[in-house]
Amino acid sequence: MESNSIETLLLRHYGNTAPAPGGLEQKLSASIRHEAKEARKAHVAAARLQQKRVSRRQAIRLVARGASKTGMGLLSTGLEGLQILEVTLIGQDTTQPVLP
Repeated sequence: MESNSIETLLLRHYGNTAPAPGGLEQKLSASIRHEAKEARKAHVAAARLQQKRVSRRQAIRLVARGASKTGMGLLSTGLEGLQILEVTLIGQDTTQPVLP
């Protein structure tokens, strides 16, 4: 897998003459800050787990949190797929019968 910069990907997709999407730099900065914050949280949690013993209740709680985040991600992906399907279906000609 290649590691291309954002600029390279935008040029490949939009070409040289296309303007950059509005607020791109702010969105990217916010995303990077969010990812750094999540990485720090994970690092602190890992350090905490290494330092002290974890009860069964705490372990189950950690597993449940991870599973809920995964479930929310899958739900979000599913909803995006439904939106794409809806847009596709709305764009079709509904005056024609389904079967001839």
